[in-house]
Amino acid sequence: MGVTPCSVLAIDAGNSKTDVALLGPDGSVLASGQAGGFQPSRAGVAAAVDVIAEAMASVGLDHRDGRGRGPWAEHVSACLANADFPVEERKLAREIERRNWGRETEVHNDTFALLRAGLPVGAEPCGVAVVCGAGINCVGMTPDGRTARFPAIGRISGDWGGGGGLADEAMWFAARAEDGRGGPTELARALPAHLGLDSMASLIEAMHLGRIPAGRRLDLAPVLFAVAAAGDPVALSLVHRQADEVVAMASVALGRLGLLEQEVPVVLGGSVLAAGHPQLNDRIAAGLAERAPRARISVITAPPVLGAGLLGLDALGSPPGAYEKLRAHFG
Repeated sequence: MGVTPCSVLAIDAGNSKTDVALLGPDGSVLASGQAGGFQPSRAGVAAAVDVIAEAMASVGLDHRDGRGRGPWAEHVSACLANADFPVEERKLAREIERRNWGRETEVHNDTFALLRAGLPVGAEPCGVAVVCGAGINCVGMTPDGRTARFPAIGRISGDWGGGGGLADEAMWFAARAEDGRGGPTELARALPAHLGLDSMASLIEAMHLGRIPAGRRLDLAPVLFAVAAAGDPVALSLVHRQADEVVAMASVALGRLGLLEQEVPVVLGGSVLAAGHPQLNDRIAAGLAERAPRARISVITAPPVLGAGLLGLDALGSPPGAYEKLRAHFG
């Protein structure tokens, strides 16, 4: 397959899936592909970038190392989960550059893709984004280049929630409800039933012994929200805590950048926030109205690779029509 000159290879690599899109300079999507989760902290940098290569190979764009075939694109815009520290960004950038996929490469944490996707054409890079999908993270930036970030590597960096964290908390309360150590909650019935089991004891055993893959625990987060919507107080308390965490991250980032009193966008995304659960999103809106009353909240449901593509068009200095065409493609 030929590559249009000055095209962009846009990459969004998340914990649960990896998307790639090859863009023409006019914002058209020439090809796209998908592969599994991107987890360099577990698999190592080279193995994690191999997953990106698999996404490209799914549409005939690449073999595993890509060397000796010439660059696919003028610019590689890679927005990657688990790129939480500058040293990680540099290592990942070097590995992607080694693959010879593009003439120049930029690596960002994937939360920057969400923020970019939430900014209109021609807007200055200013605002805050919170992503709540498998995990949770937040970034903020101002037009002068200042940023506010969090390590976002789990409990050791003060994080709470995301789909995985919510599922773990729901299982904790459900297990204790069933064995008598905790109070009652409908979660004790609903969680195992969702996976075709009759008790939390069966669910715990199946997960511990690997009969249910660890990744399936993410399937339990929507169950938590359904139980909360039905009025279960334990489930509702977890949903409210998640909302409060989102408000805390966004307001702290805004405060660090001196934006708490400014009219700036706060962009929300990721599978948990994009699902539009009223018990979650309405509480976030109320909390931000108190702490950042002029913030303009939006929820992005477009695929995150859109943000990576927009950042790539920024790097090429593309005209406004290219941005509009790319946005239209991803709806």
